[in-house]
Amino acid sequence: MPILYRRLIFITLLLTVVVIVLGAYTRLSDAGLGCPDWPGCYGHLTVPEQVTDPQYDRPLEARKAWIEMIHRYVASSLGLLILAIFFLTLRHKQQLHQSLVLPSLLVVVVIFQGLLGMWTVTKLLSPVVVTAHLLGGLTTLSLLWLLWLSQERKAKANYQPLQTQAFSGLRAMALVVLLLVIGQIFLGGWTSTHYAAVACGVSFPECHGELWPPADFAEGFSIHMQDNVDYQYGILGNPARTAIHLSHRAGALVVFLVVGGFSLWLWLKRRVLVGFLPIWMIAMLLLQLSLGIMNVVLALPLGVAVAHTAGAAILLLMMIKLNEQLAYPPIELAAQR
Repeated sequence: MPILYRRLIFITLLLTVVVIVLGAYTRLSDAGLGCPDWPGCYGHLTVPEQVTDPQYDRPLEARKAWIEMIHRYVASSLGLLILAIFFLTLRHKQQLHQSLVLPSLLVVVVIFQGLLGMWTVTKLLSPVVVTAHLLGGLTTLSLLWLLWLSQERKAKANYQPLQTQAFSGLRAMALVVLLLVIGQIFLGGWTSTHYAAVACGVSFPECHGELWPPADFAEGFSIHMQDNVDYQYGILGNPARTAIHLSHRAGALVVFLVVGGFSLWLWLKRRVLVGFLPIWMIAMLLLQLSLGIMNVVLALPLGVAVAHTAGAAILLLMMIKLNEQLAYPPIELAAQR
């Protein structure tokens, strides 16, 4: 049973990555309203060949509708797998040595994700809802990753919590870098949902010919939740979009310097505890920085933009793994300090 359980978690974890990538592809290909209703598509469970019902004022674009429906099908399958994990844990928690906390949280998050998916359509791509939907997907991924790491740790049975004062500052700093990455992911989602990725044109590092041009930060980070407003392609003026874009750029610089610096220090000073993980983190930071610049200078090519979202998810998993590894190092490594 433990082996089957871990395999189920691993498959669900991989499917979550697929759902996140499909969600990014759906959003970036402007297919979020490919089906103007929910959970069906123009009143059907699949994409119809034509639409004659006068209640739908959006013309059918079959390609966009299929992109949206495929995303829904895969997300629904993910929800079923998460329910299976929950019920297996409920029935065999003693044998699996697994509490119900993480599986229960996963069920709550995936139900809320379903609601956010519905509101994404009914609220006509409200940036607040769509950003929350992205963060919810990454939360699902993070919880599954923690569940997987927990099961792997128990299978090896040679890990213990690291309680020594010598590493309290190290764990605190690891948590700080994790929060920085989460904050930057939020800024990336906010940039994407407000269509602000090219708010500075295709120049880098300049923006409208300046390093820091005038921008409307108050409007850029205000909460818009108006009924019957179509948010597709954005409703903010360019000064507000510029503010969002500049914030994401500044956040990228902070994350690169802080997380990259911390990773390098770990590699030089605490390699015995963290192995090659800091090197992979630095490599992912460099890749993310390159993809971000390419998004600007190439005017947001679809493949690059989707890869940037996937890279953010991978970097998040690395940060979580780092925190878990510092909290539960192998006993023999903890003894070496």
